[in-house]
Amino acid sequence: MFRAGFKRFWNHPAGPKTVHFWAPAMKWTLVLSGIGDYARSPEYLSIRQYAALCATGAIWTRWSLIVRPKNYFNATVNFFLAIVGAVQVSRILVYQRQQKRITAQSEQRTELARSLAA
Repeated sequence: MFRAGFKRFWNHPAGPKTVHFWAPAMKWTLVLSGIGDYARSPEYLSIRQYAALCATGAIWTRWSLIVRPKNYFNATVNFFLAIVGAVQVSRILVYQRQQKRITAQSEQRTELARSLAA
C-alpha cells in the first residue's frame, strides 16, 4: 500500500522528479521569512515588497489551479504567500496611518502652544 502510494507520488507529473515540485518547495522559505517578519516593527518592512508577494501569490495560486496537471502543492504555497503578504501590507498601512495621526496631533499641540503663548 505504502509502496504503491509512494510510486504514484514519485511518478506524478508534478512530483519530486520535476521542477513543479521543487520550485514550490523552495518558495516556502519566502512564506517562512514573511512569518518571521511578524516579529519586526512595520517601520522596517517594505510595502512594495509585500504587495508584490501578495500579488504574485494570488496570481500563481490561480494559475496553479488552471494548468494541467493541477499543481495543488504550488497553489498551497502561493496561497499562503498571498496571505502573508496581505497581512504584512495591512500591518504597514496601519502603522503609517498611526504615524500620520501622531504627527498631526503633535502639530496641533504645537499650534495650540504657540497661540496660547502669543
